[in-house]
Amino acid sequence: MTVVCEVVFAAPHAPPDAALPNALAAIVARTGGTPPGLLTLDLYTPDDGAAHDPYVQDGRASGPLAMLAFASLDALDDAVNAPGFAAMLAASEPAILACTAMRRSNHAVAGEAAPAALAAKFSYVVRYHRPAADEGLFARHYVETHPPLLGRLPGIRNVMCYVPLPWRHAGGLPSIDYLVGNEVVFDHRDAFNHAMASPVRHALRAHAKEFPAYCGRNTHFAMHRARLFG
Repeated sequence: MTVVCEVVFAAPHAPPDAALPNALAAIVARTGGTPPGLLTLDLYTPDDGAAHDPYVQDGRASGPLAMLAFASLDALDDAVNAPGFAAMLAASEPAILACTAMRRSNHAVAGEAAPAALAAKFSYVVRYHRPAADEGLFARHYVETHPPLLGRLPGIRNVMCYVPLPWRHAGGLPSIDYLVGNEVVFDHRDAFNHAMASPVRHALRAHAKEFPAYCGRNTHFAMHRARLFG
């Protein structure tokens, strides 16, 4: 289990996808090296829209995001409070819309005894937003019951869940009102589309109807992940 900081870039200021690795240099290559305690940095860029989920048509994600992973919340706090790092995030180009701290758990897929290392490049990034009648109950139910079913999708490589943590970025950037989230990972878009056409996708839809009372919105975006550090 790791703690991540999800950095969401404001879409109007996001550069072309090819420019993003250079744009993120301000996050990775601060004076004196990488942020202390940083384990990995992944860049997510929106799919072009050819991914298909029969139940959800949220379209193309409005902009890219970056995921900075740390061993603990204390390690994340140390990083963002390191000299110059908070200022670099606040002054980043492209502009940053939000920084949200979350606990990320990894779940084994069907037929495997343990979660695999994150290597595949195509992610379906799902986020549920507040409110819910009982937010703690909703998050617990989701994390305890949904990943085993997600892990049965054909061709799936990784299942990860995200639960927000009570943390606000030192530079004053807001967090997003997440309730819980997941990320399912495939080798490529074709593998994802095949999984979405399987009976397991229909079972997932049926299971969602059994979630505790919930009235927030949710988003589902297909994205391409690239490892920039770690």
